[in-house]
Amino acid sequence: MKYLPVENNLFTINRKNFVSRLKSASLAIFYANDEYPRSGDQTFIFKQNPDFFYLSGIDQEQSILLLFPDCPNSVYKEVLFLRQTNEHIAVWEGHKYTKEEARLASGIQSIYWLSEYDNILHSIINYANNIYINTNENDRYAHTVPYRDIRMLADLRSKYPLHNYERSALIMRDLRVVKSQTEIDLTKKACAITNDAFRRVLKFTKPGVTEYEIEAEIIHEFVRQRATGHAYNPIIASGKNAIVLHYIDNNQVCNDGDVILFDFGAEYANYNADMSRSIPVNGRFTKRQRDVYDAVLRVMRAATKMLVEGTVWNEYHDEVGKVMTGELIGLGLLTKHDVEKQDPKMPAYKKYFMHGTSHHLGLDVHDFASRYKPFEVGNILTCEPGIYIPAEGLGIRLENNILITKDGNIDLMADIPLEAEHIEEIMNS
Repeated sequence: MKYLPVENNLFTINRKNFVSRLKSASLAIFYANDEYPRSGDQTFIFKQNPDFFYLSGIDQEQSILLLFPDCPNSVYKEVLFLRQTNEHIAVWEGHKYTKEEARLASGIQSIYWLSEYDNILHSIINYANNIYINTNENDRYAHTVPYRDIRMLADLRSKYPLHNYERSALIMRDLRVVKSQTEIDLTKKACAITNDAFRRVLKFTKPGVTEYEIEAEIIHEFVRQRATGHAYNPIIASGKNAIVLHYIDNNQVCNDGDVILFDFGAEYANYNADMSRSIPVNGRFTKRQRDVYDAVLRVMRAATKMLVEGTVWNEYHDEVGKVMTGELIGLGLLTKHDVEKQDPKMPAYKKYFMHGTSHHLGLDVHDFASRYKPFEVGNILTCEPGIYIPAEGLGIRLENNILITKDGNIDLMADIPLEAEHIEEIMNS
């Protein structure tokens, strides 16, 4: 890992909170992510299962975590299994956790090699009535690939068909959405690195540079500061590319007079930042570009004020839609007649602002959370309104990351340039 060690108290507390919600006589099993094939004999860079990391702090493939608080053998109340290294692995792949390193990283005392997993599991599983299995229940995920959790569930059912199987996801959805101070600090670190990358880009951008050159500047700053890399595929969308919401080709020249829409964020210790900005290639907005920019900024500020404890997801987005509608009328993109005759299921503003305003942020960029539960203290959400005008080849999106506290909210990206004048000042300094 590039990032500095994370205090294991975070993971110890997370496990305590998780097991406190288990039914009695329950065993929970968590698996590290698959090593996904890329092509030939290559695999993609390993990315840990966020739930596994949340409970263990272990960032290594093939690992397994058992949590059995009512286990009659106290040694096996929480057990971590690791891939045992050898001379061949050390030569070809490098360092793997030692048992002592894993204890320091996770706070778990009972560490075993994977070769001992089957025997230890079989020695305790029949003292459990319930087996909790973790699956990906993120609303945005559609299951098409039999990932490791699914395969292991099938194997367990075949060996232990009479146990009652439960879903860990119901617990994880409530736990992960409320961030501890350590998680907030890690997110702040990801935001700070993102800030430095954006400022670097502001000084680098000029007519004639390419989107991929800008992308290179971003990853340079990320890796230089120990970030794992991008939190998601970065969007460097100049000119008309900005009206494509998930544009990631990043292969065009940035032309004088155009605006570039950025959407990128650093990943640090598996926690993510998610930022959007829009800047003029030549360092000066035209009047029309500035009018649209300021409209988006006003919507962003109005929406940010709504991100407080108790806010309800659908009501929030409806209210933001009303604010956006007023701005679009002011820009001449909608008329009051358009609004009067609109289909309530597809409001008129959706023609120019077709995505949601916010999503939860954490170990996943679109973090695991209930869309039906009011916002809580400790939630981190994005705030990202945008206006996209195909006829003008112009797209503007602005996005910051907002922490909800008992006293309101805190903008974790308050230090990142946002005002149009500030952006122009830095670009022309």
